[in-house]
Amino acid sequence: MNAQPSFHLGAQTIVGTALLDPVQTFESNIQGTWNVLEAARNSGGLVTKVLIASSDKAYGSVKSLPYHEDMPLQGTGPYDVSKSCADLLSAAYAKTYGVPLVIARCGNIYGGGDLNWNRIVPGTIRSLLSGKRPLIRSDGLSVRDYIYIEDAVAAYLSMARGLEDSRIVGEAFNFSREEPLTVLEIYEQVCESVMGGYVEPQVLNIANHEILSQFLSSEKAREQLGWKSEYSLKEGMKRTVDWYKDFFGTEGNR
Repeated sequence: MNAQPSFHLGAQTIVGTALLDPVQTFESNIQGTWNVLEAARNSGGLVTKVLIASSDKAYGSVKSLPYHEDMPLQGTGPYDVSKSCADLLSAAYAKTYGVPLVIARCGNIYGGGDLNWNRIVPGTIRSLLSGKRPLIRSDGLSVRDYIYIEDAVAAYLSMARGLEDSRIVGEAFNFSREEPLTVLEIYEQVCESVMGGYVEPQVLNIANHEILSQFLSSEKAREQLGWKSEYSLKEGMKRTVDWYKDFFGTEGNR
């Protein structure tokens, strides 16, 4: 049997869910990661590459942005802690046991196929396409990175190729368009892509325990992996909206 890379993409991905059920989140994100790492360690060389899909949340709250890979991992909320722990475990397995792995830290990934309607992009698209007033859970002022799914896939593949170089084993890489936006700004872009204009949202301002500003530097990925974002926000959003229009057109409103 040929050796195969392992992409560890499984996780509990919602901050609000982590607040309601931290233990389930820890079991999924921390225990789930050590299960993958143990399987790789004991694979007898069958697994030659492990790619860990992490998050900018692993850095926690810092005084100076953007995030760089040499910053300490200091999550405080349940979700953030789960990502910090998973990354520390991964680094330990790389350094202690020589597990050939690399860690990806992306901003907010958007694109077709995401059916988590609490997220700003799919939730807003669904509301607009069904004629409902969109909801914004926060006050709309928090700042985030947004990266189109095909850029994220290209990032993971660039890491898989990069693992041919032993110097990146155990390393982490940030992936971002390096164009941080407020929630209201990404909301406006969704409205423009779906409706051709602005629709007044209902701002709930009920999101708690979330970091106000998070965005990444991708300098290391550009220099060491040759990766760069290929999709502008406008192009990525158009492709995303087209996917949901097709989905709702064939599956009916959800």
